[in-house]
Amino acid sequence: MPTLYGLIGYPLGHSFSAQYFNAKFARQGIDALFELYALPHISQLTVLLKDKPGLRGLSVTIPHKISVMPYLQYTDSAAMAVGAVNCIKIKEGQLSGFNTDVIGFSNSVKPLLKKQHQKALVLGNGGAARAVVYVLNQLHIQYQIVSRQAGSKLLSYADLTPDLVAQTHLIINTTPLGMMPYTNACPPLPYEAISKEHLLFDLVYNPEETLFMKKGIARGAVVKNGLEMLYLQAEAAWAIWNS
Repeated sequence: MPTLYGLIGYPLGHSFSAQYFNAKFARQGIDALFELYALPHISQLTVLLKDKPGLRGLSVTIPHKISVMPYLQYTDSAAMAVGAVNCIKIKEGQLSGFNTDVIGFSNSVKPLLKKQHQKALVLGNGGAARAVVYVLNQLHIQYQIVSRQAGSKLLSYADLTPDLVAQTHLIINTTPLGMMPYTNACPPLPYEAISKEHLLFDLVYNPEETLFMKKGIARGAVVKNGLEMLYLQAEAAWAIWNS
C-alpha cells in the first residue's frame, strides 16, 4: 500500500498540492499518493483519520487553517505565533502542526527587499495574512493590515490615501482578488501613488501576472507572484513529513 498524504479544506477544486506531489512521487519513484479530502466541517477530520490509517501528512487550506488547531497534539512555535496551521505531520497517532507559509513567504520575499522597504501594507486579514505578518515581525518591518472594514487595528481600503501608499514601499496582497477566473479584479488602491521604489507581492499564483501586478509594473514597481512561495512551502511540508 502506498503511503498516503492529502489536502483538507472546503470546497476543493483544482489543487496545486495534488498535482505537485503526485508528479514528484512519479518522478522520484516514491510509493506514495496525494489525495484531496473535502471536509465541510473540521470535525470530520476524526472520521478521515480512522478511515485512512495510512495517512502520514496533510496540507490544510481554507477554511480549516485555524479550526484544525484544537485537534493537534503538538503545534510548533511559529504556527502557534501565527495562529494558523497549514501542514500536519501524522506519526504514531500524534498530529503535529506547522506553518510552511511562513517558510515559503520568508524565503521568497527576502531576496527582493531593499533599504526602502521599511513599512508594509498587508491586504487582507485571513490565515495567509497571519503568516505574512509573522514574517514581517521577524524582519522588523512595520506593517498595517488592510481589510474591507476598518477596525481597532485595521485600515479600510478607503483609508489608503495616495500619500500613505506613496510612503509605504512594500504592499502584499493576501486576498484572492485577481485569482482565476476573476482576473479583472484587483485590490482597490490608489495605484497612481505606486513608484519604482515599490515592491508588490501577490500571494495569488494563477494567473502568473495578476491585475494588481500589472498595475504595479505600469508604475515601474518590482512585482512577484505567489508561485515560488507555493513551491517553497510544499518542499518545506515534504521535509516535515519525512523528518
